[in-house]
Amino acid sequence: MSAPFTEDTLLLVDPDLDFLDWATKYLSAKNLRVLRCDNAANAIKVIEKTQVSVVVAAMELVPFDGMELLGRILQQSPQTLVVLTAGFPTTGQIIEATQRGAHDVLRKESLAFELRPVVESALQIQDDRRSADQPDAEMPKHDGRVKMIGISRAIQEVFKLVGRVARSDAPILIAGESGTGKELVAKAVHEYSPRRQKEMITINCGAIPENLLESELFGHEKGSFTGAIARRAGRFEQADGGTLFLDEIGDMPLSIQVKLLRVLQDGSFSRVGANDTLTTDVRIVAATHRNLAEEVAAGRFREDLYYRLNVVEIKIPALRERLEDIPLLAEFFLQRITRKNGMARIRISVEAIASLQTHYWPGNVRELENTIARACALAKSNILLPADIPLASAPRKSLAGFNAAIDQLINSAPTGSHLLDWLSSEVAGRLLERADGDLKVASNAMGLSLVEFRKLLSQ
Repeated sequence: MSAPFTEDTLLLVDPDLDFLDWATKYLSAKNLRVLRCDNAANAIKVIEKTQVSVVVAAMELVPFDGMELLGRILQQSPQTLVVLTAGFPTTGQIIEATQRGAHDVLRKESLAFELRPVVESALQIQDDRRSADQPDAEMPKHDGRVKMIGISRAIQEVFKLVGRVARSDAPILIAGESGTGKELVAKAVHEYSPRRQKEMITINCGAIPENLLESELFGHEKGSFTGAIARRAGRFEQADGGTLFLDEIGDMPLSIQVKLLRVLQDGSFSRVGANDTLTTDVRIVAATHRNLAEEVAAGRFREDLYYRLNVVEIKIPALRERLEDIPLLAEFFLQRITRKNGMARIRISVEAIASLQTHYWPGNVRELENTIARACALAKSNILLPADIPLASAPRKSLAGFNAAIDQLINSAPTGSHLLDWLSSEVAGRLLERADGDLKVASNAMGLSLVEFRKLLSQ
């Protein structure tokens, strides 16, 4: 193991000599020694002989790649901070690199404005812990079955956070608008955690009636209520040793929140109709499209439960906040849809991509997927043009036209009706028609839970 640092040394590792020349000049600073090499083997030789503060290394190296170099560096010199770079780092690379102890993972095209701040931050950390010895255990390789796609800084920060928190058992709260991919992030947390050999059980707290939700979570004894013809294990028992994903936790009734709080406190619970107490070892990951802090202030969510769940918060950016990811997402959905349906290869034009990037995407990634699926079904050729994607290419209505439409809608309201309730019900019905009767899609488009959406339809 290397001795404590006595000076700041930066090592650049990249096969591109032009990059090494640029980075050396770009990062040169007083009291900073910059070393460089063009392959991983030489980098290890430098680490063995020199106390290196920070390493900036490419993923693509010979005779072994940047991921293996990362592991060898941290084994040889646990204090060294390693920044990996790649043209287009995959989700799996970012999460695995973070788990293995990488300080950061950067896209090469962003280095001109991101590399210096990241290196300066790493050097500052070294200044703050000169004598610290913080080895980071190497995680086993994982194939990363979860497909999270994106090159934007916003979504890659999510990937890195997943890599940092997956190994712990701390409860996680995933926040984000409907359709942003909260369940996908929950699956990634599970699949990159030590619990991945066990199952991740998912339950949608907003889709199950209150009188059945307690039984779903905790199980019940035979005869404990009408229809309970046999003993049934609940989700907490089924997820023992694994992960329990509580989707739309913000829709959970207060009466159930109390019982959930007990499980989070000591891991104990009782089946409905039982007197004995059971215990479970479950990692809780919860998700919501609501602002739980506001729900707490309004008295609809318990404050103590909120703080128990929100040990680590992962905020998923809306699609409109990561427009540079739309081309990759569109191509991914296009390939998956055509392959699943046995369709001929369909390409998407540059103009169509541009039109997709002008849309607001209230339904986020889910809306984009549905849009691509609809475009594939209606495509007139093997190339999607803006005209094949009406949602994305539709011109924005003028304010005057919008006001006229609102006036017409108000005038058509039944006499004596509560206008806001009637308008909401009409919008809900129209969204359901557009979603071809899919309640979940329509409720997500309206930003409501299934329970709230059904109430609107029944008004």
